[in-house]
Amino acid sequence: MVVTRGFHGRRQDAASQLPPGQYLTHDFPVLSAGPTPRLDLDRWAFVIRSEAGVEHRWNWREVTALPSETPTVDLHCVTRWSKLRTTWRGVSLDVLLEAVDTAADYALVRSYGGYTTNLPLEDMLDGQAWLVYEYEGEPLEPAHGGPARLLVPHLYLWKSAKWVQGIDLLFEDEPGFWETLGYHEYGDPWREQRYQGD
Repeated sequence: MVVTRGFHGRRQDAASQLPPGQYLTHDFPVLSAGPTPRLDLDRWAFVIRSEAGVEHRWNWREVTALPSETPTVDLHCVTRWSKLRTTWRGVSLDVLLEAVDTAADYALVRSYGGYTTNLPLEDMLDGQAWLVYEYEGEPLEPAHGGPARLLVPHLYLWKSAKWVQGIDLLFEDEPGFWETLGYHEYGDPWREQRYQGD
């Protein structure tokens, strides 16, 4: 059999990579629950608070000095758009949580500006979530959550909180901003978990 140089098999149709009900976009739409906060990096901090109230705190210099990763992931918004193969740079939550003594099952993510969202803690471990500060090789713009946002790409994008400030570890699940307004508690795009009851 002769194979032409450069032939890599059939191209996978982009639509086959999309969760049900999603459409492909090449833009990066900006959707926010409130105004974009302007944050001074000299005063920025990220805090993980255990269920016992013990705080683990990093400033900007400390976070960006930690070992970083460059995940390339697909994004899926609850408003039905998807953007494929986006590249980020940031710190795995595994690195940030390794020194935290916890028996918690849940996390409430807090953002500058007051936004919150909830996640099972297991969805933030094992290479599934990052604190990211670069997008496509550039510093993360404020409109997209800069200086730093959470990135949890296997869930709808509202779980990837912009302008992230910290994480509270909890024994009981506590709904965040959109979850108290009727959004699904979990938000799996492949199961179309957009709203409560989905």
